Amino acid sequence: MPKSIKIATWNVNSIKARLPNALAWLKEAAPDVVLLQELKCIDENFPRMEIEDAGYNVETHGQKTYNGVAILSKSPIEDVERGLPGDETDEQARYMEGTVFGKLRVAALYLPNGNPISTDKFKYKLRWMDRLKAHMERSLTDDEMRLWGGDYNVIPTDGDVYNPAAFADDALTQPESRARFRAMQHLGLTDAFRAFNTLPHQYSYWDYQGGAWSKDNGLLIDFLLLSPHTADRLRSAGIDKGPRGKEKASDHTPVWCELELD
Repeated sequence: MPKSIKIATWNVNSIKARLPNALAWLKEAAPDVVLLQELKCIDENFPRMEIEDAGYNVETHGQKTYNGVAILSKSPIEDVERGLPGDETDEQARYMEGTVFGKLRVAALYLPNGNPISTDKFKYKLRWMDRLKAHMERSLTDDEMRLWGGDYNVIPTDGDVYNPAAFADDALTQPESRARFRAMQHLGLTDAFRAFNTLPHQYSYWDYQGGAWSKDNGLLIDFLLLSPHTADRLRSAGIDKGPRGKEKASDHTPVWCELELD
């Protein structure tokens, strides 16, 4: 077992469209565990063979055209559970978790966007966040190391968006969204990136429109939240902007952290 592992979360915005970029990044960055979101394909259409050839075990929770999450790991992925508990009628593929390296429980999540806020989509987002917090709270009662990584679709503060005024009516900045995200952290979770990087205006997402990437008009909406037992082992964290600058890039870029296992 390695002494330390690198874990990343990345919304790939269609794994089939980004496969060459994803494979290049896996080879270059060599993360030990990757939590993917927005696969936009059913399980049978996930490029499993290509990812396995790159050295990873694969577990997916897919859905046609929309959503979809996956866990990639250089170690076996054990005790996999698909779907966020709390609503058996929810058929959207937005959550899965499994145990990697025999001791770390990781979850890949793709939180609902929630726009427009005048519709049921926003109500669904808030219910989903309530379910996530409840699941986190139950999970934290044991001594297992846990990490929840993904696209949270929340801009926690005005310092996490290039133009707060432009997002005043967006579901990602609403007081209800932000309060629920804070409530998750108040369970004792550590934001891995912010543990090392406190300056404002550091982003993980840039829209395709309006030259957002070249202007650095971004949002910080992708996070790795660590349980206390996991945070004790946190050694470094950052945002890898490299993939966002590639041709046919996802509009998100990987956020990563390094944990000491032994």
